[in-house]
Amino acid sequence: MSALIRAEGLRKSFGDQEVLRDVGFEAEPGTCTVLLGPSGSGKTTVLRSLNALAEPDSGTVRIGDVEVDYGALPRAARERRALLRRLRSRSGMVFQSHNLFPHRTVLGNVIEGPVRAQGVDHDEAVHAARELLAQVGLAGREDAYPSQLSGGQQQRVGIARALALRPEVVLFDEPTSALDPELVGEVLGVVRDLAATGWTMVIVTHEVRFARDVADQVLFLDGGVVAERGGPEVLSDPVTERARQFLRRVLEAG
Repeated sequence: MSALIRAEGLRKSFGDQEVLRDVGFEAEPGTCTVLLGPSGSGKTTVLRSLNALAEPDSGTVRIGDVEVDYGALPRAARERRALLRRLRSRSGMVFQSHNLFPHRTVLGNVIEGPVRAQGVDHDEAVHAARELLAQVGLAGREDAYPSQLSGGQQQRVGIARALALRPEVVLFDEPTSALDPELVGEVLGVVRDLAATGWTMVIVTHEVRFARDVADQVLFLDGGVVAERGGPEVLSDPVTERARQFLRRVLEAG
């Protein structure tokens, strides 16, 4: 099976700090790739590069039939924006914080992207949104406002909002990091269900036990490079001492 995602040679510096150094990986359709590593290792920068929210200094990203060579972007601003927008449209992003529109209902938040950005018919978008909200356990909360929801419920709306764009890939940037501990399970349960139903996902997370359940591929990043890669066994029997040290500290912290 050919790769749905291919990243090659990603490099990114902020001033004198090189945060990505020749990072690359592939992911096949229907698989879950987990990125983990210490703070500052480059995980989120990789994720944002896939979504064109960050622009690496060089390297290529391909999702589906759209490929971007970040080292050879068009000089014309309009062409550059159009190309990055095409890449961004191939994925849906779930952020650490919910970033919901506070003045819109749950339903209004979910249909915003399909209606305004993709031109989907309003009634069609509403029908799809109701199905997605039921899928994430929020049937009956369509008319609620974000302030009336728990943090876990708000994050589940964020997941439904990403899925409403019908992306080829769903990207999760530490989706439970901003939640109270008792709310983490409900969000991870939704992500497990998505993995089981065949969504292609790339997840940045420190939830090691959860990652063991869903990961087809694990990339351990350290110092801007992929220091170890493999299947779920990386999370239980890592090869490198640096990965063993990191996992031990994370598991001890609970």
